[in-house]
Amino acid sequence: MTDGSGADAFAEFLRELKDRSGLSYGVLAKRLHMSTSTLHRYCNGDAVPADYAPVERLARLCKATPEELVELHRRWVLADAGRGKKGAASPSTAPVGPVAPVEPAAPVEAAAPVEPAESAAPVEADEVTDVAAVATPRRRRTALVAAIAVAGVLGAVGLALGLPSGGDGDRSERPGGSVSVAGDDRAGEESTAASPSPSKSSPSASPTATAKDKAREKGTGEKATSTPSASAPAVPLTVSVAPYSWESPCAQRYLVDKPPGEVPPPPIEQRAAAWVAATGAVSSGEQYVTLTVQGTGEETVVVKDLTVQMVGKRSPLAWNDYAMAFPGVGCGGNVPTRSFTVALDATRPAVVPEAGHRDFPFKVSESDPEVYYIRADASAYDVSWFLELNWSSGSRSGTLRIDNKGKPFRTSGNNGRPAYEFPLGGEAWEPAGGSS
Repeated sequence: MTDGSGADAFAEFLRELKDRSGLSYGVLAKRLHMSTSTLHRYCNGDAVPADYAPVERLARLCKATPEELVELHRRWVLADAGRGKKGAASPSTAPVGPVAPVEPAAPVEAAAPVEPAESAAPVEADEVTDVAAVATPRRRRTALVAAIAVAGVLGAVGLALGLPSGGDGDRSERPGGSVSVAGDDRAGEESTAASPSPSKSSPSASPTATAKDKAREKGTGEKATSTPSASAPAVPLTVSVAPYSWESPCAQRYLVDKPPGEVPPPPIEQRAAAWVAATGAVSSGEQYVTLTVQGTGEETVVVKDLTVQMVGKRSPLAWNDYAMAFPGVGCGGNVPTRSFTVALDATRPAVVPEAGHRDFPFKVSESDPEVYYIRADASAYDVSWFLELNWSSGSRSGTLRIDNKGKPFRTSGNNGRPAYEFPLGGEAWEPAGGSS
């Protein structure tokens, strides 16, 4: 298969996999639960899927090798990034006032004056050039309030820029970057950027010692941010996180504190995050996390290592265990390259490469991303945890915290818990093993 980047190279790869499978677009689309026309658009390069999950399922249906799965993910990342660069000018650069010529306003009959409705009156050219001459008293008050608000914002910005950056003894620190979750609902969750707001440094070196991290553990944070030193530079890479990936449906289970009658049927993989949120589920037995690491420029960034940080260990949750696979339906899947395991029950859990796989360090850039698959398992505890990615580029280096939208990942053992499965074509959960 030819190498390349962008939407064309991604679509070419999909077409080759599809043609090699010998299956028609209709058959593949039916198995993927999507329309035939949508699949055509993906393979023709007319559209790039917003989620990687259906792409991976298509590749597995086409018997893609582990190396091909990694290459396909790389091309999808580049195609998805290229789609964002094709947008029009941002709203901040949009011209103010009418863009197209405005028809001259019809003369108003003096004998029948009508007070214009505020929300329905069209904006004429005269109103754009001379608001004060035609505005009603209410509009004048609105304009005055708006002007005061703008002046207040500009004054606040000027004050913020004029304040010393150090605060107490100039010991403030600036987060070097943020990690967003690329979950199944991708709206606004995959971009990562340097945080513009400074925060005071913690006297403790522990990543869980700051007030911000304590808030995240309670679920109040919106983004996961790194906590580098005060002199840390901007982070030259981004990390998108899929916390509810599936190695295969057969391996994926969730603990839910609800009886079977109140739990919806198993979702497809790209809806797993929404299903988890709706049910309050916790990964059962193991959690499969996918990290996509990509540079923000042409410079090479070395991903030195990935470490595990523990937030808490408790007794396993005494909840019901629900399997995502349908009984009797075969599950398979290859172990992709860049795969690692984490034994959460260990005293000091570590990220360990799967047998035969390379360990850190790796190199990334904007045109050469890396995808890491982390399979964390637990049986004796209910564990809260997160990851730290250590990077360097030239004389710069730093650490990024990687978690689940500002909260730790959570994985609980499931030994002895009541297990349920959802029969294919069935209407309700049933005890695992076919017993009733």
